[in-house]
Amino acid sequence: MMSTWLVRKKIVPTMSSQTGAAQKLLAFASLIMLVIIFSVSSSNFFQFNNIVAIMLSTAVIGVLALGSTFVIITSGIDLAVGTVMTFSSVMAGVIITTWHLPMPLGIIGGIATGAVCGLISGLLVAKMKIPPFIATLAMMMVTKGLSLVISGTKPIYFNDTPAFSQISMGSILNSIIPGFEIPNAILVFFGAAIIASIILSRTIIGRYNFALGSNEESTRLSGVNVDYWKIVIYSLTGVFSGIAGIMMASRLNSAQPALGSGYELEAIAAVVIGGTSLSGGKGSILGTVIGALIMSVLTNGLRILSVKQEWQTVIVGVVVVLAVYADMIRRRKT
Repeated sequence: MMSTWLVRKKIVPTMSSQTGAAQKLLAFASLIMLVIIFSVSSSNFFQFNNIVAIMLSTAVIGVLALGSTFVIITSGIDLAVGTVMTFSSVMAGVIITTWHLPMPLGIIGGIATGAVCGLISGLLVAKMKIPPFIATLAMMMVTKGLSLVISGTKPIYFNDTPAFSQISMGSILNSIIPGFEIPNAILVFFGAAIIASIILSRTIIGRYNFALGSNEESTRLSGVNVDYWKIVIYSLTGVFSGIAGIMMASRLNSAQPALGSGYELEAIAAVVIGGTSLSGGKGSILGTVIGALIMSVLTNGLRILSVKQEWQTVIVGVVVVLAVYADMIRRRKT
C-alpha cells in the first residue's frame, strides 16, 4: 500500500517531468537543426530582416497557440480561435471607426469580444455537455458569419487612426536603441508567453488545468467545480484570441472579415509540435513557443528555397503527423 502511494506521489510525477523536459529539449534541437539547414541552403535565410520577418509571422499564430495550449491540456480542443480572432478585430474596427470611440476602448472591446466567445464555448462544453469539437466548430461558424455580417463583407480600415498600426508595426525598442527595429508585435507575443507561463505554472488556474486533463472524474470527486474551471479556461483562450485579433488588425491596418479560417489548425499544430499532449494532462508554454517558431522557420525556409506552396502545406502536414505520433509513443512508454 505504501509502495503504491510512493509510486503515485513521487515516481510518476518525476517520470512525467522528465518526459516533458526531454520533449522540450527535442523540440528545441529540431528548431536549431532547421535553422542550420536553411542557413546552409540559402545565404538569405540568416539575415536580420528575415529573422525579424520570421518572428513577426510567429507573433499572431503564437498568441493563438498560447490560448490553445490551455484548452488542449484539458484534453479539449478549440477550433474557433482563428475566426474568434477575426471577429475580435472586426468588433475593434467597428468600435473605433464606426462608433468613433477612443482607440483604447476599441482594443478593450476587441479583447472582450474574444473573452465572451470563449465564455460561450465554455458554457456549451461544461453546462450543455456538447463535445468540444462540435461546440467550438459551431462557434467557428457563428463568428465567421458574424464577422461578414457586421462588416458588410468589406474590410474595415484604420486610416483615420494611424496610431493603431503602431501596436504591431511600431518599434518601442527603436526609440530606445536607434537602429534596433523590432516590431512591437514580437514583444507582445513574448510578453503574452510570459504571462501565460505564469498562469499555467503558478496559479490555481494552471493547477486545475492539468488536473482536468489528467483525470477529470477524480478532480470532480475531490470537490473541484470542474464546470466552472472549464468555462474559465475557454474564456482565457478567448482572451488570447482577442489579443491576436488586435495584433493582426494592427499589422494589416485593417480588419479583414474573411480572414481567420485555417489559423486554428496552425495554432493547434504549434501546440502539438511543442509537446502538449492531445490526450491532456501534459504541456508547457515554452514548448508551444518553440513549436510556433518551428512552424514559422519551416514555412519561411521552404519559401526561401522556392518550394511550391502546395508542397509547403504537404510538408507541414507531415510534420504535424510525426509530432502526434511521437506523442502517442511517449504516452505508451509513460
